[in-house]
Amino acid sequence: MVTDGVWLYAVTPAGSVDQELGELTGVAGEPVRTVFSNGLAAVVGSVPLEVFGAEPLRRNLEDLDWLAETARVHDAVVSAVVRRGPAVPLRLATVFLDDERVRGLLEERRADFDSALILVSGRTEWGVKAYGDRAALVCAVAEAASRDEAGGRGTGTAYLARRRAQLAAQETVERDAALRAEEIHARLVRHAAAGRRQPATDPALSGRREWMVLNGTYLVDDDRADDFAAMVDELGNEFPGIRLELTGPWPPYSFAGVEREPA
Repeated sequence: MVTDGVWLYAVTPAGSVDQELGELTGVAGEPVRTVFSNGLAAVVGSVPLEVFGAEPLRRNLEDLDWLAETARVHDAVVSAVVRRGPAVPLRLATVFLDDERVRGLLEERRADFDSALILVSGRTEWGVKAYGDRAALVCAVAEAASRDEAGGRGTGTAYLARRRAQLAAQETVERDAALRAEEIHARLVRHAAAGRRQPATDPALSGRREWMVLNGTYLVDDDRADDFAAMVDELGNEFPGIRLELTGPWPPYSFAGVEREPA
């Protein structure tokens, strides 16, 4: 009877990792090891199926404390592999029944892994989250609109223009925030090798109730990371009512290009 499965952390060129990965341990406290095939190495660990099999894993993933700790350890292993060279990180909870199935994945998806490794080589993922302040956005939009409408006319006319602009801004604040977020994302993509907009983070997971208008991930050349961070600062100053938060560096999860495989 099979009691252990194989948890997959990352795939990397065979020359980037050794057979043994020192003292590195995985999500079950297991020693992390490698499975080789056709010039690629899968970084894996043997995990008990009574905890990490399909049904128990489904239940465990609903336990936020268990999920957070498992994700932390998974990411620590992936980060250690990425520090050794280009690597394609696999999403959390990619489990196979044995090493042969892992080798089969490396053979069947060789072209996908090769393309992903080329893309992420010499690059790192950064996250940019944008949070909107409704009151500040209304004021910023209304001020700009009232200036355009009032022009050089008298004080009374300027007041009426400002009041009309405030009412209009309150009705369109979400649309205006979306337009600002799209502009920010477009400009960040121009300073990155690739960029993607992700769904807003679930407040139950983040513990934050702020209004997130952008959750972007960007693959940035390592030698341009400072320029990218400077652009984030510049955009944060350029758009009143929008606060930008830069996170990273992260392993390139968003740009791996290989979906999770079923157990």
